Amino acid sequence: MVKNGAEILIDALVEQGVDTIFGYPGGAVLNIYDALYKNSDRIRHILTAHEQGAAHAADGYARATGKVGVCLATSGPGATNLVTGIATAYMDSIPMVAITGNVGTSLIGRDSFQEVYIAGITMPITKHNFVVRDVEDLADTVRDAFRIAASGRPGPVLIDIPKDITAAKCEFIPKGKVEINETYEISDEELQTVADMIAASERPMIYYGGGVETSDAGDMLLQLQRKADIPSAHTMMAIGCIPDTEPLSLGMIGMHGSKASNMACDGCDLLIAVGCRFSDRVALKPATFARQAKIVHIDIDRAEINKNVETDHHIIGNAKQVLALLNQKVPQYDHSEWKEYVFSFPTETAYDENPNHLTPKQILHTIARLCPDDTIVSTDVGQHQMWAIQHFHFDYPGQLLTSGGFGTMGFGLGAAIGAKLGNPDKTVIHIAGDGCFRMNSNELSTEEFYKTPVITFVFNNHRLGMVRQWQELIYENRFSQTTTERGPDFVKLADANGLKGRRVTTVEELEAAIQEALEEQKKGLGYVVDCTIEETELVRPMVNGGTHITEFLVN
Repeated sequence: MVKNGAEILIDALVEQGVDTIFGYPGGAVLNIYDALYKNSDRIRHILTAHEQGAAHAADGYARATGKVGVCLATSGPGATNLVTGIATAYMDSIPMVAITGNVGTSLIGRDSFQEVYIAGITMPITKHNFVVRDVEDLADTVRDAFRIAASGRPGPVLIDIPKDITAAKCEFIPKGKVEINETYEISDEELQTVADMIAASERPMIYYGGGVETSDAGDMLLQLQRKADIPSAHTMMAIGCIPDTEPLSLGMIGMHGSKASNMACDGCDLLIAVGCRFSDRVALKPATFARQAKIVHIDIDRAEINKNVETDHHIIGNAKQVLALLNQKVPQYDHSEWKEYVFSFPTETAYDENPNHLTPKQILHTIARLCPDDTIVSTDVGQHQMWAIQHFHFDYPGQLLTSGGFGTMGFGLGAAIGAKLGNPDKTVIHIAGDGCFRMNSNELSTEEFYKTPVITFVFNNHRLGMVRQWQELIYENRFSQTTTERGPDFVKLADANGLKGRRVTTVEELEAAIQEALEEQKKGLGYVVDCTIEETELVRPMVNGGTHITEFLVN
């Protein structure tokens, strides 16, 4: 059937299983929005308050559902407003397709109104970019974009479509959903080398990252660590792949990692790194990272091998596939003496309790106690993010949605809305600091309009807490521009957006607020809890960037 480009775009998206798009209209995408209007029974469009919110919502939807998230924006400032969200998805390997409109092909390169070369701008932060110059190529471009976004190491793909292409017509030929069936050739010799290294090791350790979640390899990894009796530590992006209650779990590793994890890394004689990239938040000082160990790196992305840390052996492949094959070669081992050493250090930090005011630990333990066990948690970035990781305890992959690689303040609420739309039957909460919440609170209007209930907990110390912590510990208490004692009143802001809110200063008040928020959720309404905490609260432990992993500034 002959259709225009906008109609072909919608058909191609539906073909790929898309049911939800997050976006914001404008002149260059009017034809697309006209097609969305005519196809509202096939694709749900969510109008966010800002294009950045649309990108974060698509990201959160992808993280929480395992599907490819989709966002849409007009040309010029609409497209550039997606950039932070695209970069966030890129750094955390999240499958997303960002669609932008552009001026007509005859106007490109003429500094036309709202023209920008968005493909060039986003080239460093996407897996691939497409600029559609012929309507005949549009459908296959969409198919290629979804294949690229979801295959190998996932990531965002951008499709830029000039306005005249959305109006041009051609025949649309359906081809069905792109199938991704990836297998990697892994030699028996490669696997046997790892098995032999495990056999020769007396102090082995596993360090795993987001690639374990992406490949659904948690069960295979758990089998390996139990069989080989190897303690393991995870990155922020791998939280939930193995339950926090697992006896062999050391907790998170790195700058704010547990003492047990960091000490184990420093003392191990074999480090098996799975689905991770030795980022500067883990390998703080590459020259001394795991300095006593032989290092094995298992990863799907060849570009990560020897990029940050030199390894002794590597295997390129899907983590689940590699671990399943490796498990066949590894017998039962006992590393009791090594475990006794590493678990002599704490896997969790003990925080002082103060009955006179709320502490982060009290807040998070209360939330975990009163909310359903399968609650999805979205965070922004900073102290509250680290406290959530330390005190909430996560049981399944995709339960925590957080910006790890890019560290995007303002990520949380948009991501939470996307997660809730993808999981309407689950409770979704948003953990924010007051600084972060100011950056994305405009999306409360989106939450209310679409009856997408998210419970937001603002850890309010009237400070840019993590930056202040660095200023306290490293910059001799020179607190430059980190005080945020200013508006708005978050409870009044919730009310202005048609939601209820409450300010709390005690556990009893917090409990009452959560109960009320859960009742509001049943009505399809979100809630804001403004939690007053002390400005002096610190995230512990902490190791300064560029220093050895055991040089703790604060325990």
